[in-house]
Amino acid sequence: MAEALPLFPFATSLQPSPLPPMKRPPTKSITRWPVVAWSLNLLLVYALFSLTRLVFYASNATLYADHIDCTYLWELMLAGLRFDTSAIFYLNLPLLVLFLLPLRVKECTGTYRLGRFLFVVLNGVGLAANLGDCGYYAFSGRRTTWSVVQEFSHESSLLGILLKEMAPYWYLFLIGLLCFWLLYKCYQQPDTKQIARQGKWSYYIVQAAAFLGFATLAVGGMRGGWTTAVRPITLSNANQYVRQAADAGIVLNTPFCLIRTINKAPFKAVRYMPEAEATKLFSPLHTPEQGTTFQPRNVVVFILESFGRQAEEQGFMPFVDSLAHAGRSFRYSYANGRKSIDGMPSVLSSIPCFVEPFFLTPAALNDLSGLAGELTSHKGYTSAFFHGAENGSMGFQAFARSTGFQQYHGRTEYNADPARGGDRDFDGTWAIWDEEFLQYMADRLGTMQQPFVASVFTASSHSPFKVPERYAGQFRKGSQPVMEAIGYSDMALRRFFEKARTQPWFANTLFVLTADHTNQHDLPHYTTDLGLYAVPLIFYAPSLPALKGVDEERVVSQTDIMPTVLGLLGYDRPYIAFGQDALRTPPEQTFAANYLTGSDLYQFVRGEWLLQFDGQKVVHAYRYRTDSLLRHDLAGKHPAAYERQLQSLIQQYMERMNGNRLVVEKEEIGK
Repeated sequence: MAEALPLFPFATSLQPSPLPPMKRPPTKSITRWPVVAWSLNLLLVYALFSLTRLVFYASNATLYADHIDCTYLWELMLAGLRFDTSAIFYLNLPLLVLFLLPLRVKECTGTYRLGRFLFVVLNGVGLAANLGDCGYYAFSGRRTTWSVVQEFSHESSLLGILLKEMAPYWYLFLIGLLCFWLLYKCYQQPDTKQIARQGKWSYYIVQAAAFLGFATLAVGGMRGGWTTAVRPITLSNANQYVRQAADAGIVLNTPFCLIRTINKAPFKAVRYMPEAEATKLFSPLHTPEQGTTFQPRNVVVFILESFGRQAEEQGFMPFVDSLAHAGRSFRYSYANGRKSIDGMPSVLSSIPCFVEPFFLTPAALNDLSGLAGELTSHKGYTSAFFHGAENGSMGFQAFARSTGFQQYHGRTEYNADPARGGDRDFDGTWAIWDEEFLQYMADRLGTMQQPFVASVFTASSHSPFKVPERYAGQFRKGSQPVMEAIGYSDMALRRFFEKARTQPWFANTLFVLTADHTNQHDLPHYTTDLGLYAVPLIFYAPSLPALKGVDEERVVSQTDIMPTVLGLLGYDRPYIAFGQDALRTPPEQTFAANYLTGSDLYQFVRGEWLLQFDGQKVVHAYRYRTDSLLRHDLAGKHPAAYERQLQSLIQQYMERMNGNRLVVEKEEIGK
């Protein structure tokens, strides 16, 4: 069919030609200017830091449920912004330069693309550290500091350990992924075309002014203030915003704690009083009484992983409890630190943890003695330390050698014994199972020449709190996962004593049992600043029937173990120890001291008083025996003599650490 002709052929020539496309006016979004984009990115980071603080509170709510309401939590959140500001500006210093330094426009595009990468990585790592502490805080009782990085830096299986430790906190991984996604998705990148349209001179003027302004804010933010009278804020500044020292964990953030403790000098000399006055109030130099006669008993010290007093009170360690009644134990007994590496120096060398773990400070290279060193060097003892983890783990082997132990028995020695099961007895995470390793220890002690001094650091009640499959369902589960593992380790200890009683060395042996630190708690009186240090302390000797009963008055700690053991042996030489003989010191003069690392507070317990001291003054004081939840702050009403004794202890501790004076000097003998 022929194509139809238009009715009006000339009409096509009259149709208008298509209009050219309209050009959109240039966008003038204010968010594309560098200074505004930088500000919006900072606000996003602030919001995510606050989010992780809420997650931290929710993850540890059982620690705070008895005294934190919505109003107080809001106050803590606001206080936390000061510490967030410091951490955020530290993390984002490279971004400040990239965004606000007046670069030539043509150089900006690549710079801002690099900025996105740095923004996500730097802030993502900081937020991940915050989320990691949501789970770790329940075990350590403090925000993570640089000493934790040092503590685990030599663990060959660190990645596997971390994955297993964090597995129960899978939701934190999801929140972490959400934070990384928000950082990437919401990142504001300036538009270089719009920068060019601003005009050359206006761009440089705005950038220079913004750079100077934010640089000033950054300096003040990182320091915590702008005046010369303000020293850079530290962890201890969180205490001015809290009602209880434990609440400082909410105010602080982990990046800030890590940054503030890198290369921190732990032992700063202080001078509260003349030396003569200090040594009159307390002296770490212990001298024997006239006519002391030494009695060479064997000594075996058990450092039980995570055996806190809550587990004892709730019946999860029945065998340990039986020894507490068969020997001498104490109602008010405390650890001197919150970590495993705090426990060994306190228990075996009478060195408390002040400021930072002794292991991780230059003082660890000082001349050092201890229970093993005194007895092997001066009384002819043989000595051995036992720990079923990989040799070198946690620095235990190095410290055992430095404090005087002649032999070390770890996973290597266990695996080399043909009578043992080797790595079939490995728990898959940390160490040889306690049951098998304590049996090995009992056999090894039977081969040692008497008298001997030995110590063991158990491992199975460490997180992830597993028990051997053959014991599945046989130990009572508590409200906290650690309780089942404590039940297993308590059984392993009972089996050790069953074997030991059949050996000839048993009757002439003094046993000491304590924990390295506490662990998970949910009973209110064990979640306080003092309750978090409550551990058993037991002296048991089959040949000393008088060494029996529960002492309801004395205040004791791990640092008292060395002086008390040497006192029971009738040790007749001077030595250095920061504890007391718990059996010979009058009850009203006994005390315990430790350090709240997360709050930078010294804690001192004597009589019915608990003092919390910031290095200058007592900021909190409680009558802890009648106020177990520490709700009534009586700072200012406390005995001044107790504060002076604590100052004396701190002063002499710092002087001896800095001066390498942890062993008796010739000039001290006879003073």
